[in-house]
Formats: sequence, C-alpha cells, structure tokens
Amino acid sequence: MINITLPDNSKKQFETAPTGFDVATSISEGFARTCVAMEIDGNLTDLSESIEKDARVRFITTKDKEAVDILRHSSAHVMAQAISHLYPGIKLAIGPVVEDGFYYDIDMSPVSEDDFEKIETEIKQIIQEKHPFIRQKISKKDALDRFRDDPYKTELISELDDDTISIYTQGDFTDLCRGPHLPDTGMIKAIKLMKVSGAYWRADQAKAQLQRVYGTAFFDKKELKQYLYVLEEAQKRDHRKLGAQFDLFSFHDEAPGMPFFHPKGMNLWNALLEYWREEHKKAGYVETKTPVMLHRSLWERSGHWENYRENMYTSSIDDFDYAIKPMNCPGGMLLFGTKQHSYRDLPIRAGEVGLVHRHELSGALSGLFRVRAFHQDDAHIFMRPDQIEAEIIGVLQLVERIYSTFGLGFHLELSTRPEKSIGTDEQWEMATSGLEAALNAYGKDYKINTGDGAFYGPKIDIHIKDALGRTWQCGTIQLDMSLPERFDLAYIGKDNTKKRPIMIHRVVYGSVERFMGILIEHFAGKFPLWLAPVQAIILPINDDLLPYAKTVQSDLESNGLRMDIDARTESLKKKIREAQINQIPLILTIGEKEKETKTLSVRSLDGKVTMGVDQALFLENIRAHIRQKRSDSNFFNA
Repeated sequence: MINITLPDNSKKQFETAPTGFDVATSISEGFARTCVAMEIDGNLTDLSESIEKDARVRFITTKDKEAVDILRHSSAHVMAQAISHLYPGIKLAIGPVVEDGFYYDIDMSPVSEDDFEKIETEIKQIIQEKHPFIRQKISKKDALDRFRDDPYKTELISELDDDTISIYTQGDFTDLCRGPHLPDTGMIKAIKLMKVSGAYWRADQAKAQLQRVYGTAFFDKKELKQYLYVLEEAQKRDHRKLGAQFDLFSFHDEAPGMPFFHPKGMNLWNALLEYWREEHKKAGYVETKTPVMLHRSLWERSGHWENYRENMYTSSIDDFDYAIKPMNCPGGMLLFGTKQHSYRDLPIRAGEVGLVHRHELSGALSGLFRVRAFHQDDAHIFMRPDQIEAEIIGVLQLVERIYSTFGLGFHLELSTRPEKSIGTDEQWEMATSGLEAALNAYGKDYKINTGDGAFYGPKIDIHIKDALGRTWQCGTIQLDMSLPERFDLAYIGKDNTKKRPIMIHRVVYGSVERFMGILIEHFAGKFPLWLAPVQAIILPINDDLLPYAKTVQSDLESNGLRMDIDARTESLKKKIREAQINQIPLILTIGEKEKETKTLSVRSLDGKVTMGVDQALFLENIRAHIRQKRSDSNFFNA
C-alpha cells in the first residue's frame, strides 16, 4: 500500500505505485487537467513519474509560479523541434528559461524575424498533435552515442559527473534535459517568437557563433496579449527616447555611463529632491554630506577594498591610494564617530543624497537604469536594540507615503540569513525578529526569501509596481551588524557603559537617476503638475503681445512656477499642438482680451479650456495644487 500525503495533510492510498497523474485524477479530473508537474518530498518531477513509496506530494498547477518556467522550458524544446523540421542538419546547444521567456542557441545558417511566421506555424502543428513529453534515463555512454553527431551536446554530457543521464522525447524529437516538463505539448496555449541574435558558444569569441532564438509562452492567450501590449507600451515609454524628446538628459562618449542632465532634467531632479527633503524632515531626519573620494585605509576598514575593489575607481595622490566612493556608508560611520553619544540621543536618522561611482561593465549600461555615476538617497539610522521595530515601521510608513504620491504600489520581501554571514546567532535572531515584528505590526503581506539576506544582516526589499504592472526593486531596509563593529561605534547606555548601536541602511528612491527613469516610463512623460519639468507655457497670439506675455511669465516664475514661453512666429494651433506633444500641463493663451482684463485662457492636457481666469486666482489654485502634490488635472476645483 502506498500512502500519499497532500499539502492539506489529507491522505490518499493506492495498492500499487501510482503516477502523479493517477493521484491528481483521484482528486478530480478537472484538477488533473490543471496540473503541470509535482513535488515528491520536495523534489520537482514529472506527473508521469511513479511514486514507489509513501511520500508527501504537492502538485504544480497552471496557477503556480513554478509552472510558468516548466511551460517555457517545454516550449523551448518544441521550438527546437520545429526548427529542426524546417532546417535539417542543425546542431542544438542549450535552451534555458530566462526572464519573461526562453531561448535556444542553435548552430545553423542565420535566420531573421521574417522566418518566425513559418517556424510558429510548425510549432502550432506540434502543439496540436499533443505529443507527450517522455523521460528516459540512459547511461552516460549511451547518451554520448546517441548525441555523437552534436558536438555541443557531447561536450555537455562529457562534463557531467552523473553516470545516468536523463533525456526527453516528444514525437520525433529527443533532447538532453533534466526536466521536468509538461505532460504534453498540447498544454502550450500561447507561444510567440520574439527576436534572434548572435551568441558565441559559452560566450567565448574563439568558439562558434550560434543563432540565439528567443521566445515566450503562456498558459492563456490573454496573458500573451497583455504581455505583448506591455512590451509595445514600454517601447513607447522608453525613458531614453522620452529623455531626448523632452530634453531631460543625455549621454556622451567622454563619460560612458554617466548622465548629463539638461535644464529641464534638472527641474525634474530638483522637484524629486525637494520632495524627498520635505518628507524626511517631517520624519525626523537630518541631512549630511560626505566626500566623494576617501583614503584606502577607510575602504580596508569597511571591507570594500578586499571585496569590492574591482568595481571601484581608484587613484594615487601624494603617494597614497584613494578610491571614489561606491556607497555612502563608511563616510556615515566616520560622522557618527565624531562625538560621544548617549542612549538618549538615539535614534539618529542621518540622510545623504550622495554621488557614488561603480564600474559597471559597458555592456550592462542601460540609460538611467544602469549607470556608473549615480546618487543614492541613503540614510543611516543608529539606534538601540529596543528601537528596531519602531524605526522599521517608521521607514515603511515613509516609503508608503512617498511611493503613493507617485501612484506607485509596492510589495515587501524579507530576506533572512545566508549561508555565508558574519555575526553571532544571537545577533541574527535579534535582527530578524525585529524585522519580522515590524512587518507584522505594519500589517501588510510580505514574502520571505530564506537565505537571501546580506552577509552582514537581514533586509527588507521594497518592490514598486508601475503603471504597466512592471515591478522594480527600489527601496531597501537593511540591518547591519558589521560596520558598527568594524568602526567601533558606541553610545553610552543607561548603565553608563559603552554599547554597540544597531544600524539601519535604507534607501527610498534607491538611485535618484534610476528612479527618475522609472517615473519617466511610469508617467510616459506626462508628469503631474508638481513634478513636470515645465509646468506652464505662455502662448501670445501675436508679436505685439510678447512684451506683456514676458511680464506675466516673470510674475508667475517669481511665484515658483516653472515657465516657458513660445515666442515663435508660428500659428497658435501649431504652438498648442507642440505644447501638448511636449506634455506641458498648462497652456496659457494670451490675446488682447486677456491683456485688458488681466486674465488667462487656460488649456490642460485633457483638452479642457477655461477662459477668463483671473491671474491671481490662477496662481492661488495652481500653487495649492502643487503644494498638495495632486496628480489630477482639475486645477480650479478641489
């Protein structure tokens, strides 16, 4: 008798060894149709696998996250099968799952996206035939014999330590693979080839160049449609394109990976930092500033010279080694140590928007998302152990307040002690318990990433969600037990003895540059009024009105508005159209009537026009709208 225990601790009994599909069917046929694979005592495997002894079984259904990777890996096999049908004689290398899809590296004549339609037609035929994925275990010797005509597979097999090799067959196609796979090809409901590029075998330019064909797959056609929509929309919103269009920033060969911000980009930059400072002041933070370049001895003390030097820019001055800081933390440690602190002084919340430099590989650079010079909105909170929970909650509330102002949702992840770490069990227990208590008191759901913490302490990662549903890891809250020890930081406790402070590293924007790039794409360049690089543009209807229009511009600018004026001899219609293309929230038209009555004709981006607005009333309403950080375009009503 075989006893199967399910996740809810219910049991199923079978007289002979059942397959996973047998067990799933015994629950219900409808449930079995949704199953993709299973876990037997924690080991992921195919549904066709026989369960030979008592076991705990968990089924992976189409709703589970793991199922998508299984689907896409199976889809890579189907794509390779289709290409082998259409292009006989090809040699297959590897076909892994990657973020948002899969690819297969193939030794074949070049293909292009023009070939995708016929490949997809062949893929659909294979899917319709519902070939089961059949797993076999063969000896390493037999595997080498079977794949003797494929140099890439034989190379991979030769490097395996296992004497038994697993292969999968669907229809007339067999591939080397650990699995698991879908029950059959018919479970692939939506598949799309995305792009093709060249790739060297094992990323070695001395080896063969292969064709890397990318694809993606989903269990539902609606999911594929939504994914393609987001991709198309993301291309339209690409911050690099919009940054050039709206004259915000640029990059130059003279400083690779280091952005140059234009006047309009600085308007946006300053609006972000003014808001950051406003919120941090309310939350009890002080602001500090530390040098960009510091002596080697500091980086040796912090551990960066040993563990991070390859990413640091270094220089020799007066026969001493220096490094441009890749992070702000060590300078913050020196600041704390400049004077003696009492337990009554804590917590100390010290923020710094510091310029840091990291040597990223040139191939990894990507607009504002991956740069070599950027500003971290760091803060270091020095506190007593009994203050951990309250301080974490305070940071989470600050984060929620700031992100909600931009219309960004977020979720939380707690990462615990990794295998390689420093500190005692007691320290880790205290720190992790503190984070968990704070998260539970905060009251929002969170995910636990076991073993994914920093080597010096557990952390909370904050992932924001933008207008397209994409997630970005920006904010982080890290408890550090290493740097206070390395820098011998102390405060005088209530018992008049020296105590070691607990320290939090935290960022909200993360990198100001990257956060700006995210916001450009989130808003598609259509920023709310308070954030817009140019908040209003004045359009005089003829040249005679230009002097008066400049007077109005000067008056509004003196009241804090970011203004522009279009003095070109173009038609009013064309000026309005270009202002709309440039996503300027307020378009102010001035004619003779407006000059005589000291009023404005106000057009918003939603097309609404309000005539005869008194200038004083306009200024009062607009300043209130900006002060409240509102995101709507209802400028003259609450």
